[in-house]
Amino acid sequence: MRIDIVTLFPAFFSGPLQESLLKRAQQKGLLKMQVHNLRDYTHDRHKTADDKPFGGGAGMLIKPEPVFECVEAIRPKGWVVLLDPRGEPFKQAAAARLARRKHLILIAGHYEGVDHRVREHLADQEISLGDFVTMGGEAPALCVIEAVARLVPGVLGNADSAADESFQSGKLEYPQYTRPRVFRKWAVPDILMSGNHEQVRKWREDASLSLTRERRPDLVKTVKKK
Repeated sequence: MRIDIVTLFPAFFSGPLQESLLKRAQQKGLLKMQVHNLRDYTHDRHKTADDKPFGGGAGMLIKPEPVFECVEAIRPKGWVVLLDPRGEPFKQAAAARLARRKHLILIAGHYEGVDHRVREHLADQEISLGDFVTMGGEAPALCVIEAVARLVPGVLGNADSAADESFQSGKLEYPQYTRPRVFRKWAVPDILMSGNHEQVRKWREDASLSLTRERRPDLVKTVKKK
């Protein structure tokens, strides 16, 4: 999979993209990622990529010219995603759909956002991480990359990891434990030490549903419909 990132702040991505599984996936050729600096597509000596909004208002908007020129210079054209609070809520199912695409172009807006013509005539999809506003689209873009990349075949060491986790089945993931068996008088549930795989599976299923009922009752309604 190829992922291109369009941003005013390319240094934001220099560390995260070179750590852990993302780094290994790139080394193995499973992912190809490139960060594009919007200022490289400006045409004045100050490399101006933003301006005041028409009609007044607080803050600055990213101008349409550098965004269009940057995205149009990326070939072949990928699926263009704008990270924006007004976009559709990002869920696991959306991550799975994006993971099936061979090429993503993520536009990370900043300041008060981007000129509306980017939404109307350039972006194929707008994504929001939730009902909150960040400093810019860089952190949300990283979240999308993490969520999507781990679903690309071969990126995770264990293929079952992506299938057996929160939201994949519509429920929150069950509690998990590791050594030591007893820590500060808190013991691991005996069932997990039984060696009975069917009982362990049933315990995990019940624990997952119970946790979902407690913390995300909205998901329980969705699970029952399936």
